[in-house]
Amino acid sequence: MASYPELKDRVVVLTGGANGIGAATVRRFHDQGARVWFCDVDVAAGKALAAELGERSHFKKADLRREAQVRAWLEQVGKKEGRIDVLVNNAARDPRITLETMSAADWDDLFATNLRSFFLTAQHAAPWLKKRGGAIVNFSSITFHISPNNMSAYVATKGGVIGFTRALARELGPDRIRVNTVSPGWIMTDRQLDQFVTPAVKRRLRDVQCSPDLLQPEEVADVVLFLASDASRAITGQEILADRGWAHG
Repeated sequence: MASYPELKDRVVVLTGGANGIGAATVRRFHDQGARVWFCDVDVAAGKALAAELGERSHFKKADLRREAQVRAWLEQVGKKEGRIDVLVNNAARDPRITLETMSAADWDDLFATNLRSFFLTAQHAAPWLKKRGGAIVNFSSITFHISPNNMSAYVATKGGVIGFTRALARELGPDRIRVNTVSPGWIMTDRQLDQFVTPAVKRRLRDVQCSPDLLQPEEVADVVLFLASDASRAITGQEILADRGWAHG
C-alpha cells in the first residue's frame, strides 16, 4: 500500500462505508492516519467497523435521500473538526430491474440514492471544503461503458455522476477543490460473491479484462486514496477507470 503522509489527520467524509468498497476505503484512510467519518444504513456493520478501528473513526446512520439528515450529519462533522478535507461519495444501489417492470417510483428512488445524494453531500460539504481546499471523489461504474441488461436506471445514474463530476470540478476549482470519478469494474465484494458472481461470471471477467486477476475492494480503495492525496493535485474533472482494462479499446 502506498503511503501518503499528507493524509494524516485529514478529515475524510465517506458515504456507504459499512461494507464492500466503502469499508475497504474507510480502512485505507484510517491506516493513513486520517480522521474518517462515514455513514450507512447498515447500522450493525457500521458500528462494528467503527468499534474495530477505534480512534479517528466515526459512524453515523443516515438516509442520504433525506436532505435534513445529510445537512445535520455534515454540519456535525464540520463543527466538530472545523473543516472537511475529503468527501467520498460511494453509497449506491444497483438493482436489476427491467424496463417493463420498473415503476416511476423505482426510477425516482434510485436517482435519489445514486445521484441526488451526491449533490446533497457536495452542497453541504462545500462550505467546509472551501476552508483549505480539498478533494471530492465520486463513484460511477464500468456499467456506464458496457450497458448491461436490466440496469437502465442504474446506468443512467452513473452517467449522471460523470456529468456532475465534470461540472462540479469547474464550479469548485477556484476554491482549490478537485472533483474526480472512479469507475470500478466488477469488484469481488462479499455481496457480489454471494449474489451474482458465479463461476461462469469469473470466467467471463478473466476473458474481457486485459489482465485476468479478479478485482478486490482494497484495490479500488487505493485509487480513491490517490485521488484524495496531493499526488493527484494536477487531476480534476476526470473519470478514472479501475477495471483491469475491461473498457479498453
